[in-house]
Amino acid sequence: MVERNLSEKRAPGGKWRRPLFWMVVAIVLDLVSKALASAYISPWEPIEITGFFNLVLTHNTGAAFSLFSDEDGAGQGVKMAALALVSVLPFLYFYVKATPGERLLLSGLGLIWGGALGNIHDRLRWGAVVDFLDIHAAGYHWPAFNVADIAICLGGGLLALCLCREQPKDAPPKPQSTERSFK
Repeated sequence: MVERNLSEKRAPGGKWRRPLFWMVVAIVLDLVSKALASAYISPWEPIEITGFFNLVLTHNTGAAFSLFSDEDGAGQGVKMAALALVSVLPFLYFYVKATPGERLLLSGLGLIWGGALGNIHDRLRWGAVVDFLDIHAAGYHWPAFNVADIAICLGGGLLALCLCREQPKDAPPKPQSTERSFK
């Protein structure tokens, strides 16, 4: 195990392998699922899968949860793509600080970047993001979403988990009890 960690640290670009893998996985799954949804689902005609889950094809011209979607005009897709790109830039900080051994953190960053790039692709190509997953209960609907959104949320969850587990470097180690219990 020690040899592997040393070789990962010495390998040029070794830290990029994990985030690049998950970024590509997120982009491919997202674009393929959106293409299938666009080909087989009629816009705004829900297909009921379960009592709380539908497939429904929508196009989100706004930001997350359709914020700013009522702003029309040429360049709305480009503006939203630029906003999405700027919003993922702070995650470069976590990448720079990460070591090759922080696999969960690097995987999370790859999922965030892949999901963001999948949605940016839609905004630049179509002027809107293709959403098709619809969760609802008791007459209330969560805004429709897609695989890119799932990747972003999973990546954010992994990032949060890593940050919560992180010990401050200047904190003293936790004292360990030397007493033994024979219960």
